[in-house]
Amino acid sequence: MKVVIVGGGAVGSSAAYHLATHPRFRGEIIVVERDPTYARASSMLSASGIRQQFSTPVSIRMSQYGLAFIRDAATALAVGGDAPLLAFKEHGYLFLASEAGRDVLRENVAVQRAEGADILLLDPAELSARFPWLSTEGLAAGAFGASGEGCFDGPAMLQALRRKARSLGVTYVAQAATGFVRQGETVAGVQLADGGVLACDTAVVSAGAWSGRVASWLGIDMPIVPRKRMIYVIACREKLPRCPLVIDPTGNWWRPEGATFLCGRSPGEGEPDPDEPPLDVTEDMFFDHVWPALAARVPAFEQVKIQSSWAGYYELNLFDHNGIVGRHPAVPNVVFAAGFSGHGMQHSPATGRGVAELVADGTFTTLDLSPLGWQRLLDGTPMWERNVV
Repeated sequence: MKVVIVGGGAVGSSAAYHLATHPRFRGEIIVVERDPTYARASSMLSASGIRQQFSTPVSIRMSQYGLAFIRDAATALAVGGDAPLLAFKEHGYLFLASEAGRDVLRENVAVQRAEGADILLLDPAELSARFPWLSTEGLAAGAFGASGEGCFDGPAMLQALRRKARSLGVTYVAQAATGFVRQGETVAGVQLADGGVLACDTAVVSAGAWSGRVASWLGIDMPIVPRKRMIYVIACREKLPRCPLVIDPTGNWWRPEGATFLCGRSPGEGEPDPDEPPLDVTEDMFFDHVWPALAARVPAFEQVKIQSSWAGYYELNLFDHNGIVGRHPAVPNVVFAAGFSGHGMQHSPATGRGVAELVADGTFTTLDLSPLGWQRLLDGTPMWERNVV
């Protein structure tokens, strides 16, 4: 069997690695990646957090596998004795809610606890006791991941997956894919920018924020668009002991990063959020929205300084903010894996394993990812992910 994977970011490289290590796969694996520097790849520009605080069981279970994968990466992804260091910091996530959002927070925590996640539901007094630097004005509750949540070195994981996959015989082709060769309902090959064609028995679409464009080559409407998200690195004079990644009810977030903090937000309802804008960083977002919200929630943030900033693309699934993983009935030998709307990095291990199982076994054999399949889109029944950061 010959498998061609379009997109060599975290999801595509995870699929390549898991397929190469699958005990029942026999064949050739080729990854087509237009930019081996990954300069604009979401995998390299992510804030690289991992959490179990999702609103859907399948996403929680994917995070749990991702956590185990990250913890075991030094062994699983080692090449020739060179073990990757993913620098996992288990500082937790803290979702804050006003009175208007308390019921949803409680419902989410109930789902998370039912899946075995170590999540604490805290009232304002408990929040103040645990995080004395936090203002609880306007807060009704907070959900804190006491274990199994934090941040890691996402670029290091991407490079480790790629390096390990290549050591296992996976070929990476540094070209842009430009189309597919069809034979009836199946795809027989992937067209390249230089005019060449890579023949395949199975194709995988894992092109991140551009997966909707790739799907359109097959006449499939995949509602995934690139949306710019900016991250600011700020310095604060005061220490915030035991600071987790915090998501404020305003939608603004921050987390520690060494001696500094990362922070950002997604545009609010009614604010401009165009498809694939240039990755320029504008400080208006920080001064107009992010800083006021952070200073109101943490008095120490009243005096901060921007140290640096960058921007990357979310592969936003407009349908329900959840990933799309599986085959489309119109092209049965193509597996899609994209649209994670900001949580693709942490879910890339589970997604890659699921793709490998679909290719090698014809079905999911460990974690059932069928809730993320195409059927919900074809039926018009979204499975909304409510905890999008």
